[in-house]
Order: sequence, then structure tokens, then C-alpha cells
Amino acid sequence: MAYVISEDCIACGTCIDECPTSSISEGEIYSIDSETCIDCGACSDVCPTGVISPL
Repeated sequence: MAYVISEDCIACGTCIDECPTSSISEGEIYSIDSETCIDCGACSDVCPTGVISPL
């Protein structure tokens, strides 16, 4: 099961470096590639707004 980023993402960049599989794409709202996400939760643990959750 992959993680997802909600529309409330503030694109702060905190999660990018935490992803061991580089599954997070930058943009106005960041997104996570469900094909490469390994469900580790590292991104969710560091998200300051709490908008990253399991799918």
C-alpha cells in the first residue's frame, strides 16, 4: 500500500530527501508514485502539516 499526499500540501520539500526510493515528485502539490513507494512512512513522519497518509 502506497502513501499519498493530500491537496493541503504546502510543497515545503521536507519529505523529498526522506524518501529512500525517490518516489516523491515536486510540484505545486507534491505527489507520490504508487508504483515505486515501498510504504516505509518516512515521508509521513517528517511532514510538518501531516498531509501524507497511507492510501
